[in-house]
Amino acid sequence: MPSLKDLKLRIESVKSTRKITKAMQMVAAAKLRRAQEAAEEARPYAERFNAVMAGLAASVGGSDSAPKLLSGTGKDDVHLLVVMTAERGLCGGFNSNIARLARQKIEELKTKGKTVKILTVGKKGRDALKRDHASLFVGHVDLSEVKRLGYADAQGIARKILDRFDAGEFDVATIFYSKFVNVVTQIPTAQQVIPAAFEAADGEEAGASTLYDYEPGEEEILADLLPRGVATQVFSALLENGASEQGARMSAMDNATRNAGEMIDKLTIQYNRSRQAVITNELIEIISGAEAL
Repeated sequence: MPSLKDLKLRIESVKSTRKITKAMQMVAAAKLRRAQEAAEEARPYAERFNAVMAGLAASVGGSDSAPKLLSGTGKDDVHLLVVMTAERGLCGGFNSNIARLARQKIEELKTKGKTVKILTVGKKGRDALKRDHASLFVGHVDLSEVKRLGYADAQGIARKILDRFDAGEFDVATIFYSKFVNVVTQIPTAQQVIPAAFEAADGEEAGASTLYDYEPGEEEILADLLPRGVATQVFSALLENGASEQGARMSAMDNATRNAGEMIDKLTIQYNRSRQAVITNELIEIISGAEAL
């Protein structure tokens, strides 16, 4: 049975931990508001951009002059998985859920006899996957020094992906991230970015672009916009990840703070009972000694 001193030290230790988790919860709540606003404000642009690109892609169809980013290499033998996670932990299952989805995809592709390459964005994703799949790594993007994500960061990641595609290193590229829904719900998502796969907005027909005349032609416009489309999708994923990370951290730290409070209550009861037992024993010894006289 722990001594009174041990119990007292443990209570103080848990109280200190509770102060830290409470502070982290408040910081995450403040960051969440900005991250959520950024993610929600980017969604209409990304959706409309994808709708326009979907119309252009539908008009080009399977033309031989279609850009390579749209038509692909004609194979799907080599897959590049871009796993985007956080640089820090203490955010519940946010990082592990993305890594789990990536592992499932890796096993699925290996079962089909495909070659898999992994590009990680964020230290936690790299740490989670390198144990079993270190031989598949082809690169890593460190964002630990980035205080606030910007489009330039997404362009840098997109450029790494596009350069590898131009060099013929892979046929299909898929990004993995977590889509933000609310503080307690974040959905791990896999999205193919090469060859480009665009969906028309709700209520729009894929062939709606036939109502417009494009100058220059659709192929030239697509050739210019498709690289931007990859950067836009990467940027949207980064923003969604940022909001999801802060939401998950806020929820995790709230749970940790509550658990610490419950632990303090239990330890305090145990401390009081042990202290009472010590006092009772001392009284019994005093009474026994007095009776012996």
